[in-house]
Formats: sequence, structure tokens, C-alpha cells
Amino acid sequence: MIPLSYFLILGAILFALSVMGIFLNRKNVVILLMSIELMLLAVNMNFIAFSHYLQDISGQIMVFFILTVAAAESAIGLAILITLFRRRQTINVDDLDTLKG
Repeated sequence: MIPLSYFLILGAILFALSVMGIFLNRKNVVILLMSIELMLLAVNMNFIAFSHYLQDISGQIMVFFILTVAAAESAIGLAILITLFRRRQTINVDDLDTLKG
């Protein structure tokens, strides 16, 4: 049986990688969205690990809701990204700072 600490360490490593991806790469919107998704998956791994360790299903139910919201967020984010690319012909964050409502 794999101890709980291994899952928590792996979740912390994934979370740290996603935070580094957000702070180190602020140029590309696609990489920012991928980093946010990786952050959510790291948190989900911790929920699943604690749920299995405590023999409680509420953590797994929370993961289901988080994945549902993450899928909706990805779909909306990619739709906005496609619209911006069609109008500006770029997905760089620096080129998108002159948006007007």
C-alpha cells in the first residue's frame, strides 16, 4: 500500500510546477490555461488521497464537481481564446492588453 505522504508530495510538486508555469510564462494564454488546469488536478489528487485515507467519499464527490467546473472553464477559455485569435491574429498576452469594450 502506498502511504498518504507520497500522494501529498506528488500533489505539492504538481502544484508548484503549475505555479511556476503561471509566473514564469506570462506570454502565452494557452500555457496559462494549462497551468491552471494542472493546479486544479494537483488539488484533486490531494482530495482523492485524503478521501481514500479517511475512507470518506465526500472528497471524491468534491473532485467530481471540481472537474465539472474545470471542464466548463476550459471550454469557455478556449472559446474566448479562439475569438481573440480571430480578431487579433495572436494569442500573446502582451498584444492583448489594448482590448476595448
